[in-house]
Amino acid sequence: MKRLPLFSVLCFALSVACESPPEKSEFPKDFRFGTAIAGFQTEMGCPSVPKAECEYASDWAEYVTRPELRAKPGLYLSGDPLSAGPGFFELYPQDIALAAQQLHNNSLRLSIEWGRVFPTATDGINDMDALKQAASKPALAFYHRVFSELKKQGIKPLVTLIHYALPTWLHDAYGCHVDLAGCKNRGWLDRARIVRESAKYAAFLGREFGGEVDDWATLNEPFTAVILAGYVFPTEQRTQPPAVVLEAEAARAVLLSEIEAHARMYDALKGADRMDAAGDQTPVRVGVVYNLQAVAPVDPENPLDVEGAKHFDYLLNRVFLNATIEGDLDEKLDGEKVHRQDLAHRMDFVGVNYYARNVIPGSAKALLPSLSPLTTFNFLTLETDFHYPRGLYEVLVSLKEKGLPLIVTETGVEDAQDSGKSAAWVSDSLSWVLRAISEGVRVEGYHYWTLMDNYEWNHGMRIKMGLYAVSPNDPQKKRIARKGVSVYSQIAQTRMLPQ
Repeated sequence: MKRLPLFSVLCFALSVACESPPEKSEFPKDFRFGTAIAGFQTEMGCPSVPKAECEYASDWAEYVTRPELRAKPGLYLSGDPLSAGPGFFELYPQDIALAAQQLHNNSLRLSIEWGRVFPTATDGINDMDALKQAASKPALAFYHRVFSELKKQGIKPLVTLIHYALPTWLHDAYGCHVDLAGCKNRGWLDRARIVRESAKYAAFLGREFGGEVDDWATLNEPFTAVILAGYVFPTEQRTQPPAVVLEAEAARAVLLSEIEAHARMYDALKGADRMDAAGDQTPVRVGVVYNLQAVAPVDPENPLDVEGAKHFDYLLNRVFLNATIEGDLDEKLDGEKVHRQDLAHRMDFVGVNYYARNVIPGSAKALLPSLSPLTTFNFLTLETDFHYPRGLYEVLVSLKEKGLPLIVTETGVEDAQDSGKSAAWVSDSLSWVLRAISEGVRVEGYHYWTLMDNYEWNHGMRIKMGLYAVSPNDPQKKRIARKGVSVYSQIAQTRMLPQ
């Protein structure tokens, strides 16, 4: 009997969209294999470190723990306490060892949490030495320890500055949910303040950690999560503070604030980080982590559906990157662009997050010429396909024309029952990455989401996407390998796709 390859068996058994890997099965020698984590999602939940040291204040911490919000049905909050988290703040040495020694990874994407480093407001503090005095000494020491451990284990960090969570002194999650127009600390809606303070934060981190970090990402998923889930249409799948509905003008204002903030953080890091941590003659690279979604029309023969998919792709996947790469800003979201040189070329690489394909009806054209007609667009008509790994290839190829290096900064699948979905996704998605590379797309690395089960935003610990499960009954929060570990380990160690 002819024996089927592991790749084919997994695809058949799990009924996921798979195609055969490309003929070339070897990854480039400098390709980075890694996983991705985020501070808010992983740091809390220490087994023995006191809560006051382990936890920190942020808008997300308030959002998921405030009783008035937790009790509100439309916010879909799990109610899990922060103590349910996996405790990376304490257990980082063992987690980094798993990544290096079991997964054979040479890269880890993680974040430095703004609210942990600066628990009090930094308005008016402009001198870097004074800023360091205002920073939390334990927080700085923690991140230095993490970077030291990564270096010891041969893992290069890719660091996100703002992975959603904002300090409470900058964003009042509860107050802005209740009264968006009247709340005091308005986060992304206070453009002048957040652009100024985020640039200052970036400069400080570049100066403090430049000797340990060369690759920085300013923001994580600025459109699909921050804007759609926060200001347009919170759903059970995802909510985000302030979690208000159909605030179209606020959504547009947030997008413009994020574009401006990214550019100014880019400039700040370029000016502050002068140290070459990796010894490769490149002291600093700055990009963004952007969630790109594969897009297809419901009916490719229907001109309205084709046009709707085109508009959806433009708004979700193109507007932010057009502004920060080419400097072409579509301020009114009407397709009319104005060139701004102070935004252009503020991107050294693009971090690509990919999870799903959206199949779009013709009504998506309501997204343009502005966000205001969103009330006519029924999001429930979208078909979101989370079992379409080919979409990773599609979004990578779509960025080839930008001419920038690409890094897969997140991709993964939920696998709570350890059914083999994580193994199939690792193998299949990496095969599509290799196909993109074979077609000349500059893909430098791949990071699976995520290393261990974590506090998955409004879902708490109830969505499990880790290569390692976190034992719910073990007070030490033992990590347990899922099937994806052995497959990813083999690929990373051999730098070859399984045959």
